[in-house]
Amino acid sequence: MSPGMAIATLGGIGRLKPGPGTWGSAAVLPAALLGPLACLGLAAIVALVGWWATRAALAETGAKDPGWIVVDEAAGMLLALGGLAGVSGWLGVALAFAGFRALDILKPWPVSWADGLPGATGVMLDDILAGAIVAAALLLAGGI
Repeated sequence: MSPGMAIATLGGIGRLKPGPGTWGSAAVLPAALLGPLACLGLAAIVALVGWWATRAALAETGAKDPGWIVVDEAAGMLLALGGLAGVSGWLGVALAFAGFRALDILKPWPVSWADGLPGATGVMLDDILAGAIVAAALLLAGGI
């Protein structure tokens, strides 16, 4: 497995069935134990490395937006966990997870707009926007 493919699939997690996006999102949930700031830092790193890996995986396979690429879900979920400064604890983690998965699946605007962008940018940006929306909602819910 090429390095780009390994990162894009989170070491093969993207090949799990059913719902590889859900598995990719769940894979980073333990990062919540590190706190919101660490999650934001990890989100930035995963987004940058993930964009490179997604670009490489798309070039390698010729695919457009395959479900097995789940590094985008990891980046978006980490960003959503950055909102735990607003609603903390397991309730906050559950709300972040449910909210992120809902936006990722339903793709309301502007998530749908980003999803329509070509290449690695579209693959990554829709999940980053979904994560940012969830993080903002959690912060607002906590009165921050």
